[in-house]
Amino acid sequence: MAKRARGKPVRRRDKKGGPGTGRRKPCQHCRDKVEQVDYKDVSSLRKFISEKGKIRSRRITGACRRHQSQIARAVKRARELALLPYVNEGGRDDHPRRERGDRDRDR
Repeated sequence: MAKRARGKPVRRRDKKGGPGTGRRKPCQHCRDKVEQVDYKDVSSLRKFISEKGKIRSRRITGACRRHQSQIARAVKRARELALLPYVNEGGRDDHPRRERGDRDRDR
C-alpha cells in the first residue's frame, strides 16, 4: 500500500494555473470617481459595446456591478435617442438564414 505525503493538501484552485489566475482589473469608473454614467458621453459608451452592437459583460469590461448596470442603462437610453446604433453595420449577415423547411428545397 502506497503512503500519501503528509503535508498541506493541494487545493484545486491553488493548483490550477493559466490565464484566469491574475487579479481583476479595477473598475475604470470607480478609479476616476464617476458617480453616474452619462448617456450623452457616446465616445466612452462605445468601449462597452461589441462589434455587433451588444453590451459587453462585466467580466470583459472590468466594471463593477454598480457601474455595469449604469452603463447598460446609459447604452439603452443612447440607443433610444439614436446616439448609438442598435446593430452595427459591420456585424450584419448578408446571407439569409436557413429555415428547417429550406433543406428539402435544396435537394
